Amino acid sequence: MRLPTAPALPRCSLDIGRSPTSEAELNAMRAAAWHRQGVAVIPIDEITDPWLRQALTNEANRRWGRRQGGPAHGR
Repeated sequence: MRLPTAPALPRCSLDIGRSPTSEAELNAMRAAAWHRQGVAVIPIDEITDPWLRQALTNEANRRWGRRQGGPAHGR
């Protein structure tokens, strides 16, 4: 039992027990990012052209640093 004057318990939308985001939901978020903000989200492993994949990997590494843990293409 809680006292009526007791502060409310902290709430967070992250602890509601949601299931993981599905692939369809991820694709919908990627499409929305493209249409609303001009941001393209393409998993690097889905890029089949080796030159383009490496160019994008190089740019991402330059901007944000190397990935921790993920596969290293070409190494």
